[in-house]
Amino acid sequence: MLREHFLRLLMAQGNAERQFKSGQIADKLYRLPAYVNAKTVLFYASVQGEVETFAMIQEAMRSTKKVALPSVQRNQKTMVPILTDSLANLKKGPYGILEPNINGDNVLDLSAIDAVIVPGLAFDANNHRLGRGAGYYDRFLPTLSERTTTIGLAFDFQIVDRLPTEPHDMALSCVISA
Repeated sequence: MLREHFLRLLMAQGNAERQFKSGQIADKLYRLPAYVNAKTVLFYASVQGEVETFAMIQEAMRSTKKVALPSVQRNQKTMVPILTDSLANLKKGPYGILEPNINGDNVLDLSAIDAVIVPGLAFDANNHRLGRGAGYYDRFLPTLSERTTTIGLAFDFQIVDRLPTEPHDMALSCVISA
């Protein structure tokens, strides 16, 4: 019920407003010290309705940052961070989300990740997130180093006072919204 509510809100937002707010969120991200100092960033490839990340990914690629995107391993119910230097060679993964090809040389060691940009349907005042329900980020985030900064991106209407959480739910380091 809660997921459907936020999915409806995301899809109801006009494209022009989404692009404008995504730009505002990107500007805030670029000023965030944890992002500025990050050498390697794991982004997510945005899907319809979400905060648009492709311009952020391109900006990070133009800078000195190494950029990775997740590759979903559906049979293992895991995601693997894959280094990528181009958006041109992405393919649709098991859920229709763009991801890079794995070639063995581009699998990123988790200890190399300085910051993770995390998607969500909703976030609360304590930086907890409501995902889409498959649990990939819930399983992935606890495997990261404690020094890794986790950053949620959201539109203002995705921020609520409190989300229902389980004891295993990890709060993000911060959430950026506009």
